[in-house]
Amino acid sequence: MKSIKFNGGNIKVNGVDRHTNYMVRQKDIVEVRLPAEPSNPHVTFSKKSIEIVYEDDNFLVVNKPPYLATVQSSSNQVDTLVNRVKYYLYESKNESQIVHVVTRLDQDTSGLVLFAKHRFAHTVLDRQLKKHSIKKMYKAIVVGYFPKKYGVIDSFIKRDPSSFIKRMVGEDGKKSLTEYWVRKEMKGYSLVEIRLHTGRTHQIRVHMASIGHALLGDPLYNQNDRGVILKRQALCCYSLQFYSPFDQKDIKCQIPISEDMINAWKQLKEE
Repeated sequence: MKSIKFNGGNIKVNGVDRHTNYMVRQKDIVEVRLPAEPSNPHVTFSKKSIEIVYEDDNFLVVNKPPYLATVQSSSNQVDTLVNRVKYYLYESKNESQIVHVVTRLDQDTSGLVLFAKHRFAHTVLDRQLKKHSIKKMYKAIVVGYFPKKYGVIDSFIKRDPSSFIKRMVGEDGKKSLTEYWVRKEMKGYSLVEIRLHTGRTHQIRVHMASIGHALLGDPLYNQNDRGVILKRQALCCYSLQFYSPFDQKDIKCQIPISEDMINAWKQLKEE
């Protein structure tokens, strides 16, 4: 409300402009127009293309290719998914020029990433994240066969004291819950479908490695076949579902797994 009062935007009640101190009554229809968000000068444009899976006035879902960082870091300020989305919002003349990242993927993980197109939509999705009601599904190629076709990994994840990057299972970490289904098995590898119920860093990679089923190609948690068939972890976020209160419906997006994972599975089959 403070932002509306001092930075533009307006409030209408039953079609009439009102101040922020107006007392609404039952059955009033309230329309709120938020002030435009200026561009962040520290986020530069990248004119490289993005693959849009879903878009409306409030949300944007993009298929992130592998090897592309989601957000900027000290080593990469110019070409991340955020840089590319910023240019897309500029070209499409979106009213807000701030890139609101809602979900993230590791640099070498491919798949669906959710963005909000304005701050109110971001707030709405943040609440869903905290309630774990945004449903993200992954597919992964992992080492070994499973004794059962379904399982739940319920353990704690913490930082690995020997590394700035790695995580590990440990009782003094944060509670983490991963659900999985085995879909195919072949030549010592399994194709699994995974649902995250929490969002810890490297959660799928750590949990799968902790039960003896590290991801194919994982440079951190699988040293045995690192880069032999696939030069990254075989992990793709292929399905994403969230609720849009603006349209009062669930939004569900799905994509095929990335081409390099398909080729890796074919190569395993041919060996």
